[in-house]
Amino acid sequence: MNMLKRLAGMGVALVAGLAWSGGVFAQANSIETFDVTQQAGNVVVRITTKEPLKSAPPSFTVANPARIVFDFAGTSNALGRNSQDVSQGELRSMNLVQGSDRTRLVLNLRRSVSHEVALDGKSIVVTLSSAAAAPSAGAAPGQVSNFAEGKADTKHAIRDVDFRRGNAGEGRIVIDLTDTTTGIDIRQQGQNIVIEFLKTSLPENMRRRLDVVDFATPVQTVSAFQQGENVRMVIEPKGQWEHNAYQSDTQFVVEVKAAAVDPSKVAQRGRYSGEKLSLNFQNVEVRAVLNVIADFTDLNIITGDTVAGSITLRLKDVPWDQALDIILQTRGLDLRKSGNVIWIAPRDELATREKLALEAQSQITELEQTRTEAFQMNYQKAADVQKLLADPAQRMLSKRGSAVVDARTNTLFVQDTPSRLDEVRKLIARIDVAVRQVMIEARIVEASELFNKNLGARLGVHDLRGSHRILGNNSPRFGFGGALTDVAGHAGTGVGTPQAAGVFLPDSLSANLPAAGLNLFSAGVFSFILFNSNATRFLNMEISALEADGKGKTISSPRVLTADGVEAVIEQGTEIPFQQATSSGATSIAFRKANLSLKVKPQITPDGNVIMTLDVNKDEPGATTPAGIAITTKHIKTEVLVENGGTVVIGGIYDQRDRNDVTRVPFFGDLPYIGFLFKNSVSTSSKTELLVFITPRIVTERMTVR
Repeated sequence: MNMLKRLAGMGVALVAGLAWSGGVFAQANSIETFDVTQQAGNVVVRITTKEPLKSAPPSFTVANPARIVFDFAGTSNALGRNSQDVSQGELRSMNLVQGSDRTRLVLNLRRSVSHEVALDGKSIVVTLSSAAAAPSAGAAPGQVSNFAEGKADTKHAIRDVDFRRGNAGEGRIVIDLTDTTTGIDIRQQGQNIVIEFLKTSLPENMRRRLDVVDFATPVQTVSAFQQGENVRMVIEPKGQWEHNAYQSDTQFVVEVKAAAVDPSKVAQRGRYSGEKLSLNFQNVEVRAVLNVIADFTDLNIITGDTVAGSITLRLKDVPWDQALDIILQTRGLDLRKSGNVIWIAPRDELATREKLALEAQSQITELEQTRTEAFQMNYQKAADVQKLLADPAQRMLSKRGSAVVDARTNTLFVQDTPSRLDEVRKLIARIDVAVRQVMIEARIVEASELFNKNLGARLGVHDLRGSHRILGNNSPRFGFGGALTDVAGHAGTGVGTPQAAGVFLPDSLSANLPAAGLNLFSAGVFSFILFNSNATRFLNMEISALEADGKGKTISSPRVLTADGVEAVIEQGTEIPFQQATSSGATSIAFRKANLSLKVKPQITPDGNVIMTLDVNKDEPGATTPAGIAITTKHIKTEVLVENGGTVVIGGIYDQRDRNDVTRVPFFGDLPYIGFLFKNSVSTSSKTELLVFITPRIVTERMTVR
């Protein structure tokens, strides 16, 4: 276990991912020799095994720190050592880690170089090129891409991303690459695992967020998105976990499994991580105890001349860094660490030295000669950068520093000390970058459905047989009809006379309740007239009915392109004039907009999603009133988070109205069976639905050119 911890201190555990077994396993093959030579400027590594290999062992590269890793399946370590310092060319050292079923060989490099692997009998020959790969333009500082055969412009791609659950409950992310020379940088960032595929492209259909909670593994989500010319994958586990990564041909696999939790170590986790030791001293000098810790940890400890005194302590199974902390606190000491060298002195003495050093540095800064440097702005405005540098609340320039702007050439001239100019140069390099753009498309859908039903009847009886008198010949005559004009004409007391026999009399209806037209269409009519052979008696009946069924859909699709963090507005519509009173009492003409407008402010998140502040407004002219034209308004204002290319419904209004109107003749309209002849019924049913869909798309360089 001590050897494994030593190797972990050298960084092998970051790429090994193997459980140390504590002994040598009986394997079918073994690594016998490891030799390094230089030929024509290249470093040639020759690994000789006991039995010839059928094919080259699988390997993968790590960009930061630069490493090349080989996995020898069914092979043990017969070298008699687990590490070796080389220091030839770009090769710094070698480490060997043996597991239960394989041995991993790690070549630690000064920087990433291209390599070739060949089989020569029982030997595997690895040739490291002397030409170092150029840093990737899209990589972060300190990261170096790996390229095959020295081609710096090689473009890689990801073909597939899959998630599986292992037999032991671990989450396994399998990435299928197009070739084996893709540069990969894997690191832990907070509680997440971040993988960078350098100079790699990701198809549009794989730029998504996978929710893998249902697999019951430590992994919760896996997000993959394009970031410049690199592909970033973010793995979000939960709880206590550990991970390892390996590559086999074009498959890169990351395994995340739950880590065993020791309750006794929970309180100390994150503070003390050194190897445990036991100390038992009675009245011993502090210098002697510090020497014991230095021998145990192989650290270089420098003790100041003022460190003196004795100490009595008894510690059992305590991490060495905790033991050192206890000793320093007991004697009023403190430490300063630089690499693997630790300087120990009294706390007051260290504070005094640091204060004097800072005062001397401040005096040097005040006396240091200033220089002037010009910065040509590409994407930022020079005036905005000047305000940022000279902001009184957080001034970045020194007291003698100044910044001047040339608006014509968008150039910033900064005069300050060389150290402050370096900080300004780093700041401008981070903020003077192209702003990403977002295309926002809104679809406003209005669907309406209308149903009307109208049913009515007209019924009349007319009698023209001779003269009807109530009391003898001189008594008044009477007639029976629907309208007063017709009845008065037959009775001889009104103006006008009825039409000739055999002709339909329009005003002779007892019930006059026809169905009205709908939507500019007339109702359907069915009429019936019954009369005798002498045309002296008439029975007029007319039934009118109408059903109207209307459906409509209105789709508005405003879209706008804007930069990240910049509000954009797009409008279309009319302006309606109306009169308003002025302060002098006169009237003036004002205008009010009835527009379809989309106002949006997007923000692109680091994981490729889009946060949008939305204000969608759809106004239409409505009914005309004595005061003017009314405006029908539909308005939504909200803030949502949407994945790139995804569609979300941000709002909807559903309106349903049902109405039944019945008009009838009293008493006759309530009669059974024949009551429908004396009434009019109108049924109206309407449904209206409004939905607003929003789709953001992050515009890449390729889409912009298109």
